[in-house]
Amino acid sequence: MNLGNCPRCGKLFAKNFRDVCPACIKEIDNEYTLCSDYLRKHKGAIITELSDATGVSIKQITKFIREGRISLVGAPNLMYPCEMCGILIRDNTKCESCRAKLLKEIYKATKQAQADTAPKNEDKAPTTAASAYRNLERGRD
Repeated sequence: MNLGNCPRCGKLFAKNFRDVCPACIKEIDNEYTLCSDYLRKHKGAIITELSDATGVSIKQITKFIREGRISLVGAPNLMYPCEMCGILIRDNTKCESCRAKLLKEIYKATKQAQADTAPKNEDKAPTTAASAYRNLERGRD
């Protein structure tokens, strides 16, 4: 039996297919019901309004959206914060500018890694094994 502490409440529980205890699962389901009921009645709600009206954290609402439990199709004003800068977005996990920054940093890092591992074309004296091999090849000709 695999035991663990619930990340929400800290209680010890038998882990199953979910990472939270059964009591927190019920609480999360209740929070989802509150959010979905509010969104049915107030289609133009924004995430802060939804959070204030239901008492559900923006982080949890964002998790519902990313899990696909709350659809953005029926809620035209509902957006969630970018993971890096916090600007409100409707898809992915990061906004366009943060994704561009990440790609630029990745490109720089790969270029730097390639430059660090690339052989340097310096004038070095050949190693003794290499010189011996070349001398042996000359002798065969």
